[in-house]
Amino acid sequence: MADHLIRKKGEDTWYVRLKVPKDVVTKIGHSVFIKSLKTTSHREALHARHAHLAEWRKLISEARGQRKLPDDWQEQVVKTTVSVEGLIQARRRALIGERYDGPRRTEKEIQEFVQNNPDIVATIENALPPKTGNEMQDKLNAYSAVSDLLKDVIGGAFIERYSFDNDQEADLHELIDTPNNQQIEPKITTARLARFRAHRQAQGIELKTIDQQESKLQKLASYLKNNTKNLTSDSVGDWLRTLGLASKTLTQYLLAGSMYWKWAIRHDEQWRSTFKDRANPFENHDLPKVRGKAKADARRMDYTLADLKRLMEAAQQQGKQTLVDLTLLGYFTGARIEELCQLKSSDLIKIEDVDFFDIKDSKTAAGIRRVPIHPCVMETVQRLVKDSIDGFLIPSTSRNKYNKRADALSKSFGRLKTRLGFGRSHVFHSVRVTAITQLLRHDVPGPIVAQLVGHETGLVTFDVYSKGASPAQLVSAISKLISILPNQQ
Repeated sequence: MADHLIRKKGEDTWYVRLKVPKDVVTKIGHSVFIKSLKTTSHREALHARHAHLAEWRKLISEARGQRKLPDDWQEQVVKTTVSVEGLIQARRRALIGERYDGPRRTEKEIQEFVQNNPDIVATIENALPPKTGNEMQDKLNAYSAVSDLLKDVIGGAFIERYSFDNDQEADLHELIDTPNNQQIEPKITTARLARFRAHRQAQGIELKTIDQQESKLQKLASYLKNNTKNLTSDSVGDWLRTLGLASKTLTQYLLAGSMYWKWAIRHDEQWRSTFKDRANPFENHDLPKVRGKAKADARRMDYTLADLKRLMEAAQQQGKQTLVDLTLLGYFTGARIEELCQLKSSDLIKIEDVDFFDIKDSKTAAGIRRVPIHPCVMETVQRLVKDSIDGFLIPSTSRNKYNKRADALSKSFGRLKTRLGFGRSHVFHSVRVTAITQLLRHDVPGPIVAQLVGHETGLVTFDVYSKGASPAQLVSAISKLISILPNQQ
């Protein structure tokens, strides 16, 4: 029964009855709850059933192991209740001559429903108030009664499905009783994040970027939930201050939030209807400015040529030949560590009699480029090709879901440089800084340096119109890098 009330055969007394879900019958010990309400009045029975149903539903929830309420349960309750009320209200208005465009049933469909669902029909009939003799008023009263009945069904469905404490259950009934009076703002929920992820994947965004941004949004959602705050510019600012991160990192958090906000405004109807007149809460935040010495200290420092030799010699002494090769290639190409680790034997090409590394993928469009092979590393490259067992020049044991091969080697390099006394400002990327610095100090023009290391110049002349330096110019430029081979001057 929709109202869970029955009468036993030959009795006028009302009973409340609740079927035990199959998944917890064994734990409960029986398949049905039933209790006499000791009244023949249907209205009294409707009121008296609630205490028993609440107790039984609590037992079912406990047997299921406390099914946690979703973050947006209040949204779901209000949305469901408003939908039901809207449908009922539309039918009421149709009675007095207003246009009704909602679902309709033919007389045949209605009769089939009555025949196939006698229990539901009986429940509805029992919930109907006494007739007044006025046909229109009786229909309006009937719609009101059905609305109340459906609200009971909504409440029961939520209570059976999830675990509510006393306060939450009180909130549930208030939301159902007065859904239009509730100011429930949409939340950053698991379901919304899943749709946002799917949208980003369809755009071809890198998986690692998607994961990182989703992680940031999950942290924000947890903060708002734990502190009972709505999503506003003030709450975002408060959250950022709890993170204790550098301004550059906080900018990434704001970017993730802003991307989500713009998606939700465009693709989430409830989000759009609630927030359409509000400014993006992730914009116009005053982050701490890093100036002067602090800004200089935060920049990655370069290695001197003597530093690089010392790093390679230490790696060689420890039997870490891969780090020696990686450092050598990093200096003589100016390439990023992941670009080097992705190079394959098939990426060695010849253009106009010049040997090149063909870097086919990079973090930026400008990073997709061809870098001449410096004469000092030709022998190393030939050895790597000969020794390769999987086609990659740099052997790596790293295997992560982003298909990145440099992780383990980057960490190994980090331990090596730390043991040699280098601090946080010196990382593998500092080798790239050294290469760029050395090229400039050997009078290589800026646009050619940018072409070699995969940077845009910021000038339309070079970034848009120019087709770049010739192979001969590029090999001439890269050859100006001084040898740093271990045990050589």
